Amino acid sequence: MSIARVPKIKHVNNENFFLLCGPCAIENEDMALKIAERVVGITDKLKIPYVFKGSFKKANRSRIDSFSGIGDEKALKILRKVSETFDIPTVTDIHEVSDAQKAAEYVDILQIPAFLVRQTDLVVAAAKTKKIVNLKKGQFMSPGAMKYAVQKVWDSENNNAWITDRGTMFGYQDLIVDFRGIPEMKKIAPTILDVTHSLQKPNQTNGVTGGRPEMIETLARAGVVNGVDGLFIETHFDPSIAKSDGANMLDLKHLEKLLTNLVSIRKTIHNL
Repeated sequence: MSIARVPKIKHVNNENFFLLCGPCAIENEDMALKIAERVVGITDKLKIPYVFKGSFKKANRSRIDSFSGIGDEKALKILRKVSETFDIPTVTDIHEVSDAQKAAEYVDILQIPAFLVRQTDLVVAAAKTKKIVNLKKGQFMSPGAMKYAVQKVWDSENNNAWITDRGTMFGYQDLIVDFRGIPEMKKIAPTILDVTHSLQKPNQTNGVTGGRPEMIETLARAGVVNGVDGLFIETHFDPSIAKSDGANMLDLKHLEKLLTNLVSIRKTIHNL
């Protein structure tokens, strides 16, 4: 699957990475539109192909009292409005077979969460919508094992599969990105590095996932140097009040500088 085939994507070229970026969860319409407007301005300036990311619901939560969403249809309609307002593609994650067709009516790309990437019925349901399917690599899986998840998409008569690495479990409260896996997965399908989720510190005793956002640029630089096709970065105007994953998100005020640096690195690598 080529990034060039993504509906509504701009600035496609073979020299730059593409970007999946937005809030962890859709909290309200105003927040989603403002974040999208800011990221569109930055990516247009830097000629980065851009996909807006936002979860229409959060099904994987440590505690039952954690924020799970504002309502499926309400959030999906906001994703559609973002797409129509800025003429950009959108991606959201699905968690149940019934989510696939429902979400496919509103977004361009369906994402399979890492914990669910071996769930055959879910992957096949996503593939059968004929949308692009972004498969998060399970934290428990080797890079090479992702060929079987991708094959499920292909066997469902859909050639539009991506792989996203979001780290591998290292003990109970940490994740490690093994950059040896990037070239291995690129042989299978376009490969994205999920920078912010790879910096999570799960299984905290308070039931709220922690993170190390100060390492975002370090990890993103390493991904670009090692040839990832795309980067996945969750961002918010104020991560401290984000309703999901605030501990590992990038403050939006830092995004332009980060991407400017990464584009410079990519150009240097491309010209070697």
